[in-house]
Amino acid sequence: MVLSQLFVAGIASIFCIAIHALVTVLVATVARRVSDKIALPWQPALLVVAMVVTVSALALAHVLEVGVWAETYAVVGAAPADADALYFSFVNYTTLGYGDVIPERRWRLLGPATAMCGMLLFGWSAALIFEVLRRALGYEPPRPYRDR
Repeated sequence: MVLSQLFVAGIASIFCIAIHALVTVLVATVARRVSDKIALPWQPALLVVAMVVTVSALALAHVLEVGVWAETYAVVGAAPADADALYFSFVNYTTLGYGDVIPERRWRLLGPATAMCGMLLFGWSAALIFEVLRRALGYEPPRPYRDR
Protein backbone atom coordinates (compact mmCIF):
# COMPACT_ATOMS: atom_id res chain seq x y z
CA MET A 1 0.00 0.00 0.00
CA VAL A 2 2.90 2.38 0.68
CA LEU A 3 4.15 2.04 -2.89
CA SER A 4 0.76 2.88 -4.35
CA GLN A 5 0.56 5.98 -2.14
CA LEU A 6 4.04 7.08 -3.23
CA PHE A 7 3.18 6.39 -6.87
CA VAL A 8 0.02 8.51 -6.71
CA ALA A 9 1.88 11.26 -4.83
CA GLY A 10 4.65 11.16 -7.42
CA ILE A 11 2.22 11.55 -10.31
CA ALA A 12 0.45 14.48 -8.62
CA SER A 13 3.80 16.08 -7.82
CA ILE A 14 4.95 15.75 -11.43
CA PHE A 15 1.81 17.54 -12.63
CA CYS A 16 2.43 20.31 -10.08
CA ILE A 17 6.09 20.63 -11.05
CA ALA A 18 5.06 20.85 -14.72
CA ILE A 19 2.59 23.65 -13.93
CA HIS A 20 5.25 25.51 -11.97
CA ALA A 21 7.84 25.02 -14.70
CA LEU A 22 5.46 26.40 -17.33
CA VAL A 23 4.65 29.45 -15.21
CA THR A 24 8.35 29.98 -14.47
CA VAL A 25 9.20 29.91 -18.17
CA LEU A 26 6.35 32.31 -18.91
CA VAL A 27 7.37 34.75 -16.16
CA ALA A 28 11.06 34.55 -17.08
CA THR A 29 10.34 35.05 -20.78
CA VAL A 30 8.09 38.04 -20.18
CA ALA A 31 10.53 39.57 -17.68
CA ARG A 32 13.46 39.13 -20.07
CA ARG A 33 11.59 40.60 -23.04
CA VAL A 34 10.35 43.57 -21.05
CA SER A 35 13.79 44.29 -19.56
CA ASP A 36 15.40 44.04 -23.01
CA LYS A 37 12.97 46.61 -24.45
CA ILE A 38 13.01 49.03 -21.54
CA ALA A 39 16.40 50.66 -21.19
CA LEU A 40 15.16 53.22 -18.71
CA PRO A 41 16.69 53.80 -15.31
CA TRP A 42 15.01 52.10 -12.38
CA GLN A 43 11.46 53.31 -11.86
CA PRO A 44 9.28 52.36 -8.88
CA ALA A 45 6.16 51.96 -11.05
CA LEU A 46 7.89 49.40 -13.29
CA LEU A 47 9.08 47.50 -10.24
CA VAL A 48 5.54 47.40 -8.82
CA VAL A 49 4.13 46.15 -12.12
CA ALA A 50 6.85 43.50 -12.46
CA MET A 51 6.28 42.23 -8.93
CA VAL A 52 2.47 42.25 -9.14
CA VAL A 53 2.53 40.29 -12.40
CA THR A 54 5.13 37.83 -11.12
CA VAL A 55 3.49 37.15 -7.76
CA SER A 56 0.01 36.95 -9.32
CA ALA A 57 1.17 34.41 -11.89
CA LEU A 58 2.83 32.33 -9.19
CA ALA A 59 -0.22 32.53 -6.90
CA LEU A 60 -2.39 31.30 -9.78
CA ALA A 61 0.06 28.45 -10.34
CA HIS A 62 -0.19 27.46 -6.67
CA VAL A 63 -3.99 27.48 -6.82
CA LEU A 64 -3.87 25.21 -9.88
CA GLU A 65 -1.45 22.92 -8.05
CA VAL A 66 -3.77 22.76 -5.05
CA GLY A 67 -6.46 21.80 -7.56
CA VAL A 68 -4.28 18.95 -8.84
CA TRP A 69 -3.98 17.61 -5.31
CA ALA A 70 -7.71 18.06 -4.65
CA GLU A 71 -8.52 16.11 -7.79
CA THR A 72 -6.03 13.44 -6.76
CA TYR A 73 -7.71 13.14 -3.35
CA ALA A 74 -11.11 12.90 -5.03
CA VAL A 75 -10.04 10.26 -7.56
CA VAL A 76 -8.43 7.92 -5.02
CA GLY A 77 -10.90 8.66 -2.23
CA ALA A 78 -8.27 10.00 0.19
CA ALA A 79 -10.41 12.71 1.75
CA PRO A 80 -13.19 11.65 4.11
CA ALA A 81 -16.65 11.59 2.54
CA ASP A 82 -17.84 14.62 4.50
CA ALA A 83 -14.72 16.70 3.72
CA ASP A 84 -14.15 19.23 0.96
CA ALA A 85 -11.21 17.95 -1.10
CA LEU A 86 -10.16 21.48 -2.11
CA TYR A 87 -10.05 22.65 1.51
CA PHE A 88 -8.20 19.49 2.52
CA SER A 89 -5.72 20.05 -0.29
CA PHE A 90 -5.11 23.70 0.66
CA VAL A 91 -4.50 22.79 4.30
CA ASN A 92 -1.96 20.15 3.33
CA TYR A 93 -0.27 22.07 0.48
CA THR A 94 0.31 25.15 2.62
CA THR A 95 1.39 23.00 5.59
CA LEU A 96 -1.23 24.79 7.67
CA GLY A 97 -2.19 21.53 9.30
CA TYR A 98 -5.40 22.37 11.14
CA GLY A 99 -5.92 18.68 11.74
CA ASP A 100 -9.69 19.01 11.42
CA VAL A 101 -9.73 16.72 8.39
CA ILE A 102 -7.69 13.53 8.37
CA PRO A 103 -7.14 11.45 5.24
CA GLU A 104 -8.48 7.96 4.88
CA ARG A 105 -6.03 5.62 6.60
CA ARG A 106 -5.02 3.80 3.42
CA TRP A 107 -4.02 7.16 1.82
CA ARG A 108 -2.49 8.94 4.80
CA LEU A 109 0.90 9.47 3.10
CA LEU A 110 -0.72 11.80 0.56
CA GLY A 111 -1.03 14.58 3.16
CA PRO A 112 2.72 14.77 3.92
CA ALA A 113 3.51 14.32 0.21
CA THR A 114 1.26 17.27 -0.58
CA ALA A 115 2.99 19.35 2.09
CA MET A 116 6.41 18.42 0.74
CA CYS A 117 5.36 19.40 -2.77
CA GLY A 118 3.93 22.69 -1.53
CA MET A 119 7.08 23.57 0.42
CA LEU A 120 9.29 22.85 -2.57
CA LEU A 121 7.14 24.89 -4.93
CA PHE A 122 6.82 27.81 -2.48
CA GLY A 123 10.62 27.82 -2.23
CA TRP A 124 10.87 27.79 -6.01
CA SER A 125 8.44 30.72 -6.15
CA ALA A 126 10.45 32.69 -3.60
CA ALA A 127 13.61 32.17 -5.64
CA LEU A 128 11.86 33.34 -8.82
CA ILE A 129 10.38 36.39 -7.10
CA PHE A 130 13.83 37.30 -5.80
CA GLU A 131 15.37 36.89 -9.26
CA VAL A 132 12.72 39.07 -10.93
CA LEU A 133 13.25 41.70 -8.23
CA ARG A 134 17.02 41.49 -8.65
CA ARG A 135 16.77 41.94 -12.41
CA ALA A 136 14.18 44.71 -12.13
CA LEU A 137 16.55 46.63 -9.86
CA GLY A 138 19.43 45.97 -12.23
CA TYR A 139 21.55 44.36 -9.51
CA GLU A 140 24.41 42.21 -10.68
CA PRO A 141 26.01 40.07 -8.01
CA PRO A 142 29.76 40.42 -7.53
CA ARG A 143 31.83 38.08 -9.62
CA PRO A 144 33.83 35.40 -7.84
CA TYR A 145 37.43 36.39 -7.06
CA ARG A 146 38.97 33.91 -9.52
CA ASP A 147 37.12 35.48 -12.49
CA ARG A 148 38.43 38.99 -11.89
